[in-house]
Amino acid sequence: MRRRRPFAWIVLALVLAVPAISGTSRAQATPDALAADLARWSAFLAGHTATDDTWKQVKEATTPGLARVEQALRDGRRLLALLRFTSVRENLYASAYLGERPSDERRDPASFEAEWRRIGVVLKDDLARTAPPDLAAVRPVALRAMAEAAAAKTAVYYHASLDYGRSTTPDSGLFYLGAAQAQRDFVDLARRLSLPSGPPPPRVRALDAGLDALQADVLAAYRPPASVEKHPDFIGVSSAIKEARELAAAGAPYGALLRYLQAAIRFGALRPPSPALDASAIAARLRPLEARLSADGVDHSIGRLILEAAQADLAEHASDGAAVTAAAIASDVLPRYFAALDAAPATPPAEPAKVTVTLVRWPYT
Repeated sequence: MRRRRPFAWIVLALVLAVPAISGTSRAQATPDALAADLARWSAFLAGHTATDDTWKQVKEATTPGLARVEQALRDGRRLLALLRFTSVRENLYASAYLGERPSDERRDPASFEAEWRRIGVVLKDDLARTAPPDLAAVRPVALRAMAEAAAAKTAVYYHASLDYGRSTTPDSGLFYLGAAQAQRDFVDLARRLSLPSGPPPPRVRALDAGLDALQADVLAAYRPPASVEKHPDFIGVSSAIKEARELAAAGAPYGALLRYLQAAIRFGALRPPSPALDASAIAARLRPLEARLSADGVDHSIGRLILEAAQADLAEHASDGAAVTAAAIASDVLPRYFAALDAAPATPPAEPAKVTVTLVRWPYT
């Protein structure tokens, strides 16, 4: 049997060999930062010796997750690789932090809460923000979107960790405390990966109408048997919609757009197009959309990220006809992306409000 090369060396070779995140030359970016981070977490995954149930679950999920990052890099889909890496990295970072905690913090509620307060001081600037940090200089805009989403999660995970630790175990609370720090660390990584220049980002109109329509479709589809058989998937879609709304309200438009599109992808996988599209039909629908992403001097990297997800799904399911993600992206998600960038449609003036009052006399009064 041929010996498999260590993942860290594969990552390093791929990152140094392919173009930078936005497709520009290697000299314009800092690909070594991504290579080093991938190698770091690959080495951690291979060498971490914990035996607790939390680590077993993380290892089981992140091992194939890192393989998918590797595959995306090998195929030249760097934006997709980075997006896949965000969730893997979060779990590994939290596991590393948890593994460093002394046994009293992991078992004693008072010790856990003391550590929670200590991390609150470490994260105080991130927790005090009512708006996302200034990420306008982060390029391409897909990287900015991931950073905006990560920045918003820092406070969410931090505050949730205390309640989670109290209601379950200190160990579990510490894991979420580690996840909070992972978000801030990813924002730092995004700044290091940012390109010095690039085309301007697109303008994103208010996403309320699109999110409302998507949520209405989700609620309409949440009926047996799908609501029973795919309940966790519906929860995932609803969670992404909620996160998109919160990001938009916080002034993080690109993070909101990315989560909105991810929610639409998840929902599309729950409700494939009818009739089903074969690979050639999906590819045909994607071609004009891909051309549109390259047509004007705008940073369409969020759209290209979604396109890469479709292309990867098509490649993965080239022979089994099960490219439901690619079908959803081609028929629904990329059109949503372009619609979110168009000028908001003019709305007719509202008609004067009418009130109808019905008086009902209760019997025997």
